[in-house]
Amino acid sequence: MKNVDQRVWYVIGLSVAVVIIILFLEWRTNYKLREKIKQQWGKAPVWSRFDHEDSLKDAWKIAQTYQKFESEIDDITWYDLDMTEVFEAVNGTYSSIGSEALYQRLRNFDFNDQSVEKLEELIAFYEEQPEKRAAIQFRFGQLGKKDKNFVKHYLSEAAGKELPHFYLYVFFGILPLIGAGILAFGQVFGLYLLVGSICLNTFYYLSKKERLETELNSMRYFVQGLGTAKAISKIETPVQQQLKSNLTPLKSILTFAVSFRVKSNSEAEMLFDYINIMFMLPFISYHFALRRLAKHNKEAIILWDLLGELEAAYAVLNFRLYMPKTAVPKFQTGGVSAENSYHPLLSASAVVNPVAWENNTLVTGSNASGKSTYVKSVAINCILAQTIHTAAADHFLMQRGHVLTSMAVEDDLFEGDSYFVAEIKSIKRVLDQVATGEHCYCFIDEILKGTNTIERIAASASIIDWLKDYPSIAFVATHDIELTEILKYSCTNLHFEEQIEADGISFDYQVRSGAAKTRNALELLQVMSYPKVIVDSAKEEAAFFDKHRLWNILNTPTV
Repeated sequence: MKNVDQRVWYVIGLSVAVVIIILFLEWRTNYKLREKIKQQWGKAPVWSRFDHEDSLKDAWKIAQTYQKFESEIDDITWYDLDMTEVFEAVNGTYSSIGSEALYQRLRNFDFNDQSVEKLEELIAFYEEQPEKRAAIQFRFGQLGKKDKNFVKHYLSEAAGKELPHFYLYVFFGILPLIGAGILAFGQVFGLYLLVGSICLNTFYYLSKKERLETELNSMRYFVQGLGTAKAISKIETPVQQQLKSNLTPLKSILTFAVSFRVKSNSEAEMLFDYINIMFMLPFISYHFALRRLAKHNKEAIILWDLLGELEAAYAVLNFRLYMPKTAVPKFQTGGVSAENSYHPLLSASAVVNPVAWENNTLVTGSNASGKSTYVKSVAINCILAQTIHTAAADHFLMQRGHVLTSMAVEDDLFEGDSYFVAEIKSIKRVLDQVATGEHCYCFIDEILKGTNTIERIAASASIIDWLKDYPSIAFVATHDIELTEILKYSCTNLHFEEQIEADGISFDYQVRSGAAKTRNALELLQVMSYPKVIVDSAKEEAAFFDKHRLWNILNTPTV
């Protein structure tokens, strides 16, 4: 009997030691997180091993099944403009709820003030209440990030995903409790039942976990997100009442799905996992949480969106703080007007330029003079202005509209498309959107460069001229100076130029009115040490064409 009592005290002592270790590890993790929040505020986001785009894109696609917007940044435009890198520059979030919401915000928007007004309300709150902002960041940081968390999948459709054999899991889960109860009365059989059931549960759990791991991890992140919502709902914010009202019907999940409550980025998670396994808690909790989620799906969607808005807002504020200059855009009918606009990915070394874009515009200039970067900077700022209500400029004014590009075209081996076919498909989707009659901003770089000169110029001029009959405007970067003459009565001309110096070519990257008057391709050949005979011959041929508008025939045989 004495030996049994000793074993009981040993179990109690071990349990107390485990609790103390868990509490210490949790305290240390929280301390490090608070210090990180202080140090990172107002700085560019650091690289994270999470937030892979395939995960963010999956969540965005699933959300589209239950959320609709008036405009979308399609894949071609997204990758033409390197918007993944732009997202990373803004993404100062601490949880996947925030990063997924920010990614969605950058890819979808409506043509009204409702979304941006809510964003600005939260940003103003964070500016006025830095302590509360840090407290909210801390709660999201405790939640952490998890790629492929599939929460949006459950929000879109929770019904019918319950695990089979639910009552078998319940039976196995209570066996250790029965064993512990018998042991407490001094019966050795209780010890055998306790140890045996724990071994059985461990074996059964591990055999099932691999097949159900995705479901369990997804539900774990959802339940932990509810815990984050509960903590943040105690902080006075502009959305406090909305958080509370939508959390109320879901609160019971936090009680009955306790096995999912330990945060996935906590050092204590491994220790708590053993307890989960002993009592089959993940399977039991999953079943209950899923049934509750299916019943209150609407509230869960609203709650998740509110959390995303809260976190995306402080990420946008942080972006505004660390960028050299930003503007809160204004919206009115017309085109785009900006002062000291620049490319946000080149913030440290960017050259600022004005934007006065009211009608179709051709941008010409030498190679590497900055015309493509300028066009991209305008396109990116048109997106940022309408999504995160922020532009990389001193002043930014525009009419709301769709943003579409055709720039970094590549041939498609899988579709069997040549470069030119891929290019005309890309431009055709732009024209299809313009044909709807909605206001569009179209950006095309090196239009139709995949075909011969005569047909390229003829088709390009016809496409750009066609656009003038619709309430859309285009920015077209091109090397074809002929277009500036053909379209001089319907297009504005801008250009960039180079400065030829003794040791090479330099650029000031300043946009200028009018069409380009200079070329630098042959000078670049010389700078790159091409044979002098090649460079001289090329210059002679170009000069002959400029004078006669005909090409000189080389190596003409003498009669």
